[in-house]
Amino acid sequence: MSSKRLGIIMHGVTGRMGTNQHLIRSIVAIRNQGGVLLSDGTRVMPDPILVGRNPDKVSALAQQYGITRWATDLDKVLHSPEDEIFFDAGTTQMRPGLLERALSAGKHIYCEKPIATDLASALEACRRAKQSGLKNGVVQDKLFLPGLLKLKMLRESGFFGRMLSVRGEFGYWVFEGDWQTAQRPSWNYRSEDGGGIILDMICHWRYVLDNLFGEVRSVSCLGARHIPERWDENGKHYEATADDAAYATFELEGGVIAHVNSSWCVRVYRDDLVTFQVDGVNGSAVAGLSECMIQPRQGTPRPVWNPDERRLHDFYGDWQPVPDNQAYDNGFKVQWEMFIRHVAENAPYKHTLIEGAKGVQLVECALQSWKERRWVDVPALSL
Repeated sequence: MSSKRLGIIMHGVTGRMGTNQHLIRSIVAIRNQGGVLLSDGTRVMPDPILVGRNPDKVSALAQQYGITRWATDLDKVLHSPEDEIFFDAGTTQMRPGLLERALSAGKHIYCEKPIATDLASALEACRRAKQSGLKNGVVQDKLFLPGLLKLKMLRESGFFGRMLSVRGEFGYWVFEGDWQTAQRPSWNYRSEDGGGIILDMICHWRYVLDNLFGEVRSVSCLGARHIPERWDENGKHYEATADDAAYATFELEGGVIAHVNSSWCVRVYRDDLVTFQVDGVNGSAVAGLSECMIQPRQGTPRPVWNPDERRLHDFYGDWQPVPDNQAYDNGFKVQWEMFIRHVAENAPYKHTLIEGAKGVQLVECALQSWKERRWVDVPALSL
């Protein structure tokens, strides 16, 4: 079986998500399995070069995971003919400029989301990518979570019948940083640095809603800054200027109503860090990251409201699990394999930058809704 090398520039992978999901559980895992199998039987072996500003940090990361190439000079790497793909998992504010530089250097581009902090910049990146003729993609990892793949299967099988509503709960308590170290970087809580949960999470909910439940038609959003002060990675006090919670309702095509709460100021009392309940005429489902429970119309009990008696009925017992009839690989890795096939053999690929721009568009609509305290329509987006 023949194989070929594919050079990949990986920028910004010294951060938590870049290291864990994109480097270790995606590229390193793909290399360990012998590369990506193409339709003709050929295997493509990723050959990454890690690029970062801190030479000690990036070299140590490369050595730890058996990566032979690393660099601090991004311009030099971009103009090297050794690599075909540029990947970015750095800060959102820097991303449009980095994508432009990579496209100008003739590299295919793949990046984390949001692809920009504003729609104009996102659309400009899309236009440049389209004009270049190069391949482009954006990470949409939650579509590949086992729990959401089970929801997709249920919808496609007709389990729900006419879908009525979606209820999403996301979040956990992020420590303020004074007496316990925060689990997220401090820039997340400064709007001047591109922080804010609306920008961070609404772009996720756009592709989840669009692909699983119906395209978003309008939004009503209320943001909040519940924790006004925090402490950074060095223990220094700072003012939190960005929103840390968002309460959003969406109207979807087909009359489906979705409501998603996103918060870094909520203590978890649910089955998972994110859960979605989908109710339809013929059945309901509740999914987390991995598991999915269902209750069909025929198995729905008859609840009786009686506040004068203690509840004895086990409502959880009325649900049954969707079985794991297939093996689910890491979602980031699955999408990496799809994008590599897209580059290597022009395999179909739908998660392009315009899908990332749709997420930024919904962020702007949500922020406008919060500011003006009203519903905002989400127009169709095209280049």
